[in-house]
Amino acid sequence: MDSPGYNCFVDRDKMDASIQDLGPKELNCTELQELKQLARQGYWAQSHALRGKVYQRLIRDIPCRTVTPDASVYSDIVGKIVGKHSSSSLPLPEFVDNTQVPTYCLNTRGEGAVRKILLCIANQFPDISFCPALPAVVALLLHYSIDEAECFEKTCRILACNDPSKKLIDQSFLAFESSCMTFGDLVNKYCQAAHKLMVAVSEDVLQVYSDWQRWLFGELPLNYFARVFDVFLVEGYKVLYRVALAILKFFHKVRAGQPLESDNVKQDIRIFVKDIAKTVSPEKLLEKAFAIRLFSRKEIQLLQMANEKALKQKGITVKQKRQFVHLAVHAENFRSEIVSVKEMRDIWSWIPERFALCQPLLLFSSLQHGYSLTRFYFQCEGHEPTLLLIKTTQKEVCGAYLSTDWSERNKFGGKLGFFGTGECFVFRLQPEVQRYEWVVIKHPELTRPTSLKSSEAAAAPSFLSHSVSSEPADRLSPFLAARHFNLPSKTESMFMAGGNDCLIIGGGGGQALYIDGDLNRGRTGHCDTFNNQPLCSENFLISAVEAWGFQDPDTQ
Repeated sequence: MDSPGYNCFVDRDKMDASIQDLGPKELNCTELQELKQLARQGYWAQSHALRGKVYQRLIRDIPCRTVTPDASVYSDIVGKIVGKHSSSSLPLPEFVDNTQVPTYCLNTRGEGAVRKILLCIANQFPDISFCPALPAVVALLLHYSIDEAECFEKTCRILACNDPSKKLIDQSFLAFESSCMTFGDLVNKYCQAAHKLMVAVSEDVLQVYSDWQRWLFGELPLNYFARVFDVFLVEGYKVLYRVALAILKFFHKVRAGQPLESDNVKQDIRIFVKDIAKTVSPEKLLEKAFAIRLFSRKEIQLLQMANEKALKQKGITVKQKRQFVHLAVHAENFRSEIVSVKEMRDIWSWIPERFALCQPLLLFSSLQHGYSLTRFYFQCEGHEPTLLLIKTTQKEVCGAYLSTDWSERNKFGGKLGFFGTGECFVFRLQPEVQRYEWVVIKHPELTRPTSLKSSEAAAAPSFLSHSVSSEPADRLSPFLAARHFNLPSKTESMFMAGGNDCLIIGGGGGQALYIDGDLNRGRTGHCDTFNNQPLCSENFLISAVEAWGFQDPDTQ
């Protein structure tokens, strides 16, 4: 290699040939868009020396706290912290949560250096309570550092980023867990086939998704992780979601149709990621990742904040044993006139992760409360979200997940007005299962996220297209609120409406569901909001209606 200074911690015999100095030696790029394209294309991936220069530049430009530990701090404290211990026998900080240090072709000196750097970071960042991704970051940066002190400084700059709109690495269990929930929500929307497989073979699907960061920061081979990290430093945290989604898509493609034991699916994915070179190249992995038409950064931040808020409300801020989400619908105490336990569990696998820990609470039953829309509203008001289930006289079953409290209908002064958010969806269960989500999720070309106000744009980092306003937690802007998007017409955001004589779900060109005031008759058809097929016979008579809420297990 041309730059041995970068490799004093590396076992050269183990280094993968794909990270040799075979590529360009300089990067003369100043425009962000060009830099993003070069990172995605792997412009500096073939040059160990150039990658080191690019990392130096990108990390130097991260906005940090005024007092951020640098190389000189490391030199001052490392002797006192390490003492006379052998580097290889040094304990790892508690915040790595027993994560093993990836070897990444490091020699003995390099593996010991990672431990020393992590201990010094723990000393300088006492507020970090949970950060299992950090050993992988340090191990990778050590490849591109002259010495331990430089690697320490680079890592500190990543950790000390003080731009609220630029998230890099989770540093608390609350942030980590909400990221896992957010990833689960994204899988539910963008990898539905893989999600269906996970639900079928795992007792607790969120436990599987909670491993997503480990796939990237630990299981991915060095040359793959380095390619991901290249783009991550340029584009930010959203890249990690993209790559993890792509991994799950490839896993499903390879394993679909093969028998999977529920106890082993988590380990199966880890093994798949570790051996990913047998299936897909780094180029194809990134190509798949960026082909996913993901929510805007703003929407993902709002979803993350909503998940954090839900965890705080449940008192989950430190690591603890999680309840089996799959068992939120308990067979022994679940009773419905419309759906079975299995069907309700299938529906539960579709709902946002922040409500998946809740248990179903029957709010309204036409057989119990009567066939009255007024009584339906009375029973449902004050609950958000709700689940609507309908059974026709032909034994067809359909329904809707409704994101917003039905009391919102009162804001329209007695007139029929639409409200709700893009988290709403409609579905049918009988005669076959089909879910229809907001049309914008699968067809983002119909809209584009609204641009920032000029004052906000001036304050935003150059590589961020959106930032989330600093609203108080109790006024958190809803995830996928229609006002966040420039929609061509209102027909794409007609989620739910309720009047005295009818209830409507979905609008524009028709209605996904229309129910009369006596809960006696209904109709269904294609609508622009959900781009759905009829959910049952187009004109139907109602046998039963139920509305379900979401109850925190601790409040029972």
